[in-house]
Amino acid sequence: MSATRWYPTDLLLTVEHAERVLAGGPDSELARLLAGAGLSGLGGLFASAGFAEGLDELFDGLSQYPWQPLVDTDDVVEFSPLGTVVLDDRRPGNTLRGLLLGWATGNEVVVRGDRQEFWAALTALLREPGFPLPPSRTVAPGTDVPGAHPVLVPDLLPSEDWADEALYAAAGTAGVPVLRIRVDAGGRAGTGGPFAGDVLRLDCRSGWAGALQHRTYLRGTRLSDARGADTAQEDGRIAARLRYLVERARRTPYYRDLPRIDERADLRRLPVLEKSALEQHSLPAARGLCSGDRPSGEVLRSGATTGPPRYIVYSRTDWDNMVREAVPLFYALGVRPGDRVINSLFGGGLYGGLITSSSELSRMPVEAYSTAQMITADDVLMLTRSFSANVVLGQPALLLPVLRDAKAREPGLRIEKVLYGGTPMTESDKRWLREELGTTVVSSILAANDGAQLGYQCSDLAGTLHHLCDDYNLIEVVDGQGRPVPDGEPGELLVTSMQKFEGPLIRYRIGDLGRIFPHRCGCGVSGRVLEYLGRSDGQIKVKGRTVLYGEIMAELARFEVSQLQVEIDSHGGRERVTVRTESPGKLDPEELRDHLKNRFEVLSDHHSFDESLDVFEFTVECHPEGGLPRNAVSGKIKTVIDRRLR
Repeated sequence: MSATRWYPTDLLLTVEHAERVLAGGPDSELARLLAGAGLSGLGGLFASAGFAEGLDELFDGLSQYPWQPLVDTDDVVEFSPLGTVVLDDRRPGNTLRGLLLGWATGNEVVVRGDRQEFWAALTALLREPGFPLPPSRTVAPGTDVPGAHPVLVPDLLPSEDWADEALYAAAGTAGVPVLRIRVDAGGRAGTGGPFAGDVLRLDCRSGWAGALQHRTYLRGTRLSDARGADTAQEDGRIAARLRYLVERARRTPYYRDLPRIDERADLRRLPVLEKSALEQHSLPAARGLCSGDRPSGEVLRSGATTGPPRYIVYSRTDWDNMVREAVPLFYALGVRPGDRVINSLFGGGLYGGLITSSSELSRMPVEAYSTAQMITADDVLMLTRSFSANVVLGQPALLLPVLRDAKAREPGLRIEKVLYGGTPMTESDKRWLREELGTTVVSSILAANDGAQLGYQCSDLAGTLHHLCDDYNLIEVVDGQGRPVPDGEPGELLVTSMQKFEGPLIRYRIGDLGRIFPHRCGCGVSGRVLEYLGRSDGQIKVKGRTVLYGEIMAELARFEVSQLQVEIDSHGGRERVTVRTESPGKLDPEELRDHLKNRFEVLSDHHSFDESLDVFEFTVECHPEGGLPRNAVSGKIKTVIDRRLR
């Protein structure tokens, strides 16, 4: 096999370009070539939408190519081309189908026949847009092609001559397999009609197309292992995903004028998508980020913890990609076949946590009980007693109070695995789970409703470190002007959703801070990891100075604080900071206040003004677990409230 890997998405972009050219009328060079050869009917095969659906079926995930993650195990199947395939040009429709499917599977294609000039001209025109395609050549009839695999493309009933109704009942050539398609009177189609557009999709479902590639079962190899070992091809793989994403995004009004990119490094030339622009051009406000494709999939909404709700549209392919990528992630978090999972993520009101996770768990060999946010201690006790539930999935602000209540009622309660997302979990809460519930796996999912999973935490990563999912959501760290920062330096996170094509997100500023650096992990996965540093709006600025929410939270860890909220207000020139905590035990507000004043000068009584002026007030409120108000949709606590901005 060639050291160069070819990607079927580049062929799809080529087919889409040919489709647009032919739709422009008979004056294009491609249309004239087909007409001059008496083969205008072949134009109907350039139907990119059906071909894309077919290839997605052929590879069980076009966006995961060259691997297919297996849902019942944590293994993958790897696709690779045969090498060189040879097509005998008996019927031009068959030959074009063989050429396109041969290229889609990464093979060099040799066309053997009398129409060498035509096929050389056609392949040259297909290469003109510049998307990378495998090699091809033409040879005379009877020419021996050493090492090539002969491919016999089945005849169609109806024939490939879509315009000639008399051929609908034609028999196939002797010795050639036949792909039988029954077409009733209402389904007959002329040149470029619906039947012609379906042919490549039907081919992808047939055995001859599957035989154009090797399928290697990599037992014991996870998707993350396969990608991590693919370092030589990584930039090319990411570049192919970006090319496809950008070209698909250019279908939307908002991204119509987006410049084409060819390499991974070209991503930096694209504009940053700000949250205000996303809201302005997304449903229900506008359709600027809609592609116009047929409706399918799901619409979610954000929790609106830090602003008005946003509505996120997933096409059917987007949704399938999310599920395909999430199943290996759940395995990496510690889920195993046969586990029994209590799913307490939030749902309802179009919020996506429960909907997405239920879709993902339903594909896995596990038993799931979806309680959503209505979970109670009684539910936990019943499910662990009666169903032997051993895994709980949820959001810490909701989950920890429920588990503590259940533990108080049944001291022998055990939960083997706790998976969480939405907000970070404190180290003291993790310690409580391990010591009191015997929990052996405490793992975090880093996700956003806008683009689903961003990263995950294996058992070897601690704190807020997460493995990244670059093939799914590519994350950049930039400064305030959108310029990349060096590895290990903190900055704002930009997300490019590589496998979401409806409502595309390209360099979207999600409002979070972090730092990224390479890491060789004890779990066997090597690559980039993200240290999540919290919301970018988590800066508390008072008296002309700044302290970060995360710094305060870290300082309160010794008091076993589970949740923290900071509110800033001003009245009559006097700034007021109120720190509110939740904890499982009783805390002394004055003790916490004195500790924070001593630790952070910005929270102390010291200021740079006349000492006689009373310009600052700092108070601490201590609440029991569950005492702070939660967002009705997401269950999150608003971490920083700055009423001075109103």
